[in-house]
Amino acid sequence: MHAVEIEHSLAYLASDAALVDVTRDAYWPKWHSPWWHMLCLHEMGETKRIPKRLIDAYVATLARIPLKIFPIQPADMPEGVDPYRGTPCHCQLGTAYQVLATWGVDVDQALPWIRPWFLRYQMADGGLTCDNDAYLVKDECPSSMVGTICAFEAVLLHTPRPWTADERTFLDRAAQFLSGRQLRLGSDTKHNAAERESAEQWSKLCFPRFYFYDVLRGLIALTRYAEKTGATLPPEATRHVVSDLARRFPDGQIRVERRGYEDTGTIQPTATGEWIRRQPATFFPLLTAVSEVGVVSPYLSRHWAAVRP
Repeated sequence: MHAVEIEHSLAYLASDAALVDVTRDAYWPKWHSPWWHMLCLHEMGETKRIPKRLIDAYVATLARIPLKIFPIQPADMPEGVDPYRGTPCHCQLGTAYQVLATWGVDVDQALPWIRPWFLRYQMADGGLTCDNDAYLVKDECPSSMVGTICAFEAVLLHTPRPWTADERTFLDRAAQFLSGRQLRLGSDTKHNAAERESAEQWSKLCFPRFYFYDVLRGLIALTRYAEKTGATLPPEATRHVVSDLARRFPDGQIRVERRGYEDTGTIQPTATGEWIRRQPATFFPLLTAVSEVGVVSPYLSRHWAAVRP
């Protein structure tokens, strides 16, 4: 399925143009750069088909990121560093870790600063957030489901050795965070009030997810946590999501219900090397094909079949 579009993306990733693009930036522009092709293929189970040359170049580009901390205080951002391109966020690193580890890269050796990043920026309630200012809030904990899920998946699913005590604590606290939110509830804080509006969309499943959140993604991660650690999940953590998915998709065939990436602008490079903000995003054939709303997704259906029992 989608064989033509897959080959189109693989041909691009094998091209000299993609090598130039990934060397220029590991993330931007959305949604048509090597990274998004790679991540889309990964979610489809085609990770190992990504060309080695491109993987090596991607690792090298991540290694060159000038600021390898998440800037919270104003003094954390050095003068002259682009705040949008000069430092990654938790979502980017969480998904990058998963793609590279699945492909076969020893991420902890190649990029040893990434895994400690996840543990360093976990908040008091077990979540994380890509909102820099949220870490400065004192009277509440405005963490984010979107900011948490990718890091949780990375540490949970891609640790090829026993977890350290700190990693296990990270996982336990993040799982408690997801459970407490019942996989579907937005933040009850003032600072992150906008998440309550975003949460209204989480029951609508999307593919590919990239760094976006939906309830099936959260259910898969939380269930895998219980399987891998032997932890017992409180029934209320998953009951609502499971019953709702079973009711809406009684035949197990999951349909794409939204395109998480729509209506999002990007930063685009110019011919002179300048990067311009608030530009229209562009797309590629594979992304458009696998995210068609209303169509059965074999990938989401496979995920639901694996986690439902």
